[in-house]
Amino acid sequence: MSQTYSISARRRYGVERVCRVWVVARATMYDRRRRLQVEPTAVRRRGPQGAHSDEQIGLAIEGLIEASPFHGEGYRKMWARLRCQKQMRTSRERVRRVMRERGLQAPHRQGRRPPWEHRGTITTDRPDQMWGTDMTLTLTTDEGKANVFVAVDHCTGECVGIHASRWATRHEALEPIRQGVREYFGGFEPGLAAGLAVRHDHGSAYLARDFQTELTWLGIESSPSFVRQPEGNGIAERFIRTLKENLLWVRPFATVEELRQALLAFRQTHNSQWLLARHGYRTPAEHRQRCQQAA
Repeated sequence: MSQTYSISARRRYGVERVCRVWVVARATMYDRRRRLQVEPTAVRRRGPQGAHSDEQIGLAIEGLIEASPFHGEGYRKMWARLRCQKQMRTSRERVRRVMRERGLQAPHRQGRRPPWEHRGTITTDRPDQMWGTDMTLTLTTDEGKANVFVAVDHCTGECVGIHASRWATRHEALEPIRQGVREYFGGFEPGLAAGLAVRHDHGSAYLARDFQTELTWLGIESSPSFVRQPEGNGIAERFIRTLKENLLWVRPFATVEELRQALLAFRQTHNSQWLLARHGYRTPAEHRQRCQQAA
């Protein structure tokens, strides 16, 4: 604009007049002009960059992503795997930056928060104090819809039971609980699981008389979550998200039986290899072992 000719004055407007009319400091204008003329350089933290270059860290992260049986692991878990599996020590923010520059970050959508905010905690201090159970739907190519039932320990994050069925009945909903009681309580008899509570939502399968009666027979306390507040059953809900992102959404299944076998295999993989930040990036099985040793 300063180089534009004035028709009446027959001369350029000039920088001083333009800046005065636009109420812009000339120092600001000159500074922005200088910044545009200088080629931008990559911003790096001052000081030493550590024992490994960004290229080495990036290649190591790519190798970990390729070898991982899971999908969508973020920079925190990559940072933990670098320390434990590659013996490469660096900061989490550097791992985040390298993953961002290489396009390795997991895509995500920011959802709208509900009108209330969950402020409590549903985790427990010891294993087998509370299990969360829930159900989700998926599709098979030959048999149509299938119902997937899960049970997850609120302390360790372990999947204690998992099941698939064409029907979403109260008897199918009990199967993950039965699996967990057999494995972690050593049998299946009246009062054997006393001291355990099961967190569930208000679905018809979980409020059915047969479901509640069997929980009582086993000595389990029923712990329904609040209505329309899924945060109360958040442990099971979060596991279902992990299950979808790493199995149900990435593999097709022809039959319900094929799906059931894959779910059992995923349960073992999850419990032995999935890293949980709240446990110091340890697996659920490792955290159960630590709890048993501390007891």
